[in-house]
Amino acid sequence: MRIQLLCASLLLAVAPVVAQAQGEFKIVVNSASAVSELTEAEVSNVFLKKVGKFPGGAAAAPVDQGKASAVRAAFSKKVHGRPVTAVDAYWQQQIFSGGESPPPAKASDDEVLAFVKANPSAIGYVSAAASTAGVKVITLK
Repeated sequence: MRIQLLCASLLLAVAPVVAQAQGEFKIVVNSASAVSELTEAEVSNVFLKKVGKFPGGAAAAPVDQGKASAVRAAFSKKVHGRPVTAVDAYWQQQIFSGGESPPPAKASDDEVLAFVKANPSAIGYVSAAASTAGVKVITLK
C-alpha cells in the first residue's frame, strides 16, 4: 500500500512537469506580419535557417527560447521532430562548417514577445499560458 501511495504521489508531482515539457506553445509573429499560418516543416525550416523568408516572400527572423526551457523542448519535439540536444548538434555542425548561426535565444516568454513586437520580420514561440497582446498568433497547418 505504501508503494502505491508513493507511486501515486510521484505521478501527481511529475504530471505537471511532464505536461509542461510536452506542453503547448503558441507561435507568434509581429502584428504587422501577413503570415497567419504555416506548416510545421515551414516553421522548422525558418528556425533552422534553411530558408530566410516566409512562404509569401517576407523576411523571417526567428527567435528561440533558452536551451533549458520546457517550451523550447516542446517546440523542438513538435516542430523539428527531435530534442533540443539534436538541434544544438545541428547548430554546432553549421557553425563548424562555416554555415549559419543559430537564432538568438531569449530567457523568457516576455523577452521573446518583446523581440517579436520590435521586429517586423520576427517569429518566435511562447508558452500557451503567455499573454500574446500586441503580437499575432499563427496557426500550424
